[in-house]
Amino acid sequence: VQLQASGGGLVQTGDSLRLSCTVSGRTPGTLGWFRQVPGKEREFVAAFRRGDKRTYYSDSVKGRFTISTDNAKTTAYLQMNSLKPEDTAVYYCAAKDGGHILSTVTSARHWDYWGQGTQVTVSS
Repeated sequence: VQLQASGGGLVQTGDSLRLSCTVSGRTPGTLGWFRQVPGKEREFVAAFRRGDKRTYYSDSVKGRFTISTDNAKTTAYLQMNSLKPEDTAVYYCAAKDGGHILSTVTSARHWDYWGQGTQVTVSS
């Protein structure tokens, strides 16, 4: 499984941005997004379970971010609205084999595959 993230950039507070994650090879059962700032652990953002399209979000992004996939489920998206300076981070897409109770896989150590990061910077 290979993951390729893209779509980061520099935006202003309140703007929107959409990240994409292209999945090649096998398509794992669960896809997700994490983010990381220097000196901190990688933080869970959102997850998507392909089998039933269930989603799960961290409290910090709930209501502002939306995770989805295309119909072929080969690309995962993270639509980010109402961006805040505290959303500034390197964003990573991740994948995990099988379907899982999404609230139990919010630690980065639970995930099997990672893409390279894409920088998102939100200016105030």
